[in-house]
Amino acid sequence: MTTKIVITGMGWVTPLGHDLQTVWQGLTNGRSGVDRTSHFDATTFPTTFSAEVRDYHHRDHVDHPELHEHVGLNTSYALGAAAQAWKQAGLDGFDQLDRDRLGIYLGAGEGTLDFEPYVATNLAGWDADTQTVDGKRWAAAAKAGPSAFDVDREAEQEPNMPLSHLALEFDARGPAYNCLTACAASTQAIGEAAEILKRGAADVMITGGCHTMIHPFGVTGFNRLTALSNRNDTPQTASRPFSADREGFVMGEGAGILILETEAHAKARGATILAEVAGYGSTADAYRITDIHPEGRGAALAMQQALDMAGVKPTDIDWIAAHGTGTQENDKIETKAIKRVFLPSPREGSGEGAPANDSGHVDLSVVPPISSIKSMLGHLIAAAGAVQAIAAVLAIKHDTIPPTANLDTPGPECDLDYVPNEARNTNVNTVLSNSFGFGGQNDTLVIRKMENITISKSDS
Repeated sequence: MTTKIVITGMGWVTPLGHDLQTVWQGLTNGRSGVDRTSHFDATTFPTTFSAEVRDYHHRDHVDHPELHEHVGLNTSYALGAAAQAWKQAGLDGFDQLDRDRLGIYLGAGEGTLDFEPYVATNLAGWDADTQTVDGKRWAAAAKAGPSAFDVDREAEQEPNMPLSHLALEFDARGPAYNCLTACAASTQAIGEAAEILKRGAADVMITGGCHTMIHPFGVTGFNRLTALSNRNDTPQTASRPFSADREGFVMGEGAGILILETEAHAKARGATILAEVAGYGSTADAYRITDIHPEGRGAALAMQQALDMAGVKPTDIDWIAAHGTGTQENDKIETKAIKRVFLPSPREGSGEGAPANDSGHVDLSVVPPISSIKSMLGHLIAAAGAVQAIAAVLAIKHDTIPPTANLDTPGPECDLDYVPNEARNTNVNTVLSNSFGFGGQNDTLVIRKMENITISKSDS
């Protein structure tokens, strides 16, 4: 018998807010979380804006703030999102939970990298006249600092630290993993967490991801790759997935955390099941580090794997939650990959192929609606996939597809239905969610509605 993996809790910390309702309302209303960068002085950078988390502190969410005194922003966001998910799952005060079988699988990125004492030390050794590092000056500055406190803060930048803090907060002593497969990380984490549950290695998994790259090193790197939008005059409209005038993504930050369980475990403890993680696909392009395969072969294969695992056909999908970054390459190649799966080429000798309308042209209307929440949230990098998965569950709950904001004129190679500018009320039972990362990593989930999902304790 197939083991079903279900979602029983969700939480997020995003540029649109720090609770499920506020963020969902922002997404369905097409509200932008983008503004001028305030984490550092970005006025001399090619991109002066980002989608930052504002008015937030994890101490407002967790039960044991004393355990997390010096955490980085990545961990801070994860703690708040996980506390929300934990409470929604009804695990507060659930004494029967075996903590040896409570696991964590995160797709967590680093925290802020450029702590001031280290930057100051490096700058102290720089000789502007010779354009070299003066080793003696650098050594003198290094000897004078940084302090033990600064070293403690440096350790918090590591991508494994969010996992460590979640384990402390929730006394999770089971399987513990973190992956950092770039923008695909938290989607991969959810898929792999589901696999751990299927093989019986845990009863409950805390999964998802967190990240911030809104710091000088992160922004400089993506600016040098020409991957970021430079629409500094109108930052709220800078994230423009699938638009003809798109010119790069908008850097975001935040966290999304989900609680996964086997269906049997969730029912036995009387939990409310929100949705099922029905399918998962993971592939590599095996092409280039920073370029997507031009035919989208890895992305298409990940989608097909997820559909096959879920046992659903392309026609069963009601919404494709697109990776949809707003770069020229991603959006046209993701569109092409979707067509490879949802408009299959003619099968040799069968005479069957992509459906055509009366004029003989390919009927693109058979492809389900597609939209990108990055048009409002920006790109949360490692956390993007988990936040997208939560949006998929809420789309199922509310029978509403969030829009692709800032889309007036689609690009010439973007000819599908991207739900422009306004949310769409329609039946949503099954969602396919895509995440594609630098290095050619492709991960896809199928998230599905479950019928008769609320089980009371008296029925268990």
